[in-house]
Amino acid sequence: MADENNTVSDLADLKTIAGDTPDADAAAIATAQVPSTPLREQELDAQGRAYATGRRKDAKARVWIKPGKGKITVNGRDQEVYFARPTLRLVINQPFSIADRLEQYDVICTVKGGGLSGQAGAVKHGIAQALSKFEPQLRATMKVAGFLTRDSRVVERKKYGRAKARRSFQFSKR
Repeated sequence: MADENNTVSDLADLKTIAGDTPDADAAAIATAQVPSTPLREQELDAQGRAYATGRRKDAKARVWIKPGKGKITVNGRDQEVYFARPTLRLVINQPFSIADRLEQYDVICTVKGGGLSGQAGAVKHGIAQALSKFEPQLRATMKVAGFLTRDSRVVERKKYGRAKARRSFQFSKR
């Protein structure tokens, strides 16, 4: 055993003898990146739309998506009218930008409860859920981005003997 002097070229020859070529390595890496979980079935209603419910804080959004030109309607109004702040519109479009599906789907949603920020988060959650139902192969992308998980943070309740949830009343020495 000590008499053999192996060089790097000898090891490369052994690798080609074993059948491992660079193309085989690339194929093995590609198959390793494919998710092992089976794809879910596409869930559509009679009109060819995907439906999902999104939630954030106290807001609840019912969302329907269908192939279209990218029009988003919230409570019967256009998104620019309902969500006047550009940051809220950016939040709503995040699932489409992550999936490279900007202006490919029409969205119709109804939102109740909460404020505008919570409603925008609820619509985003609903759009991500509906996209994963319309195109099941996008589920992994949405899951990695964290859009399928409901953000469970809510406002902490006010406690008795306190000004707010944790803020105490101003201390007076005299």
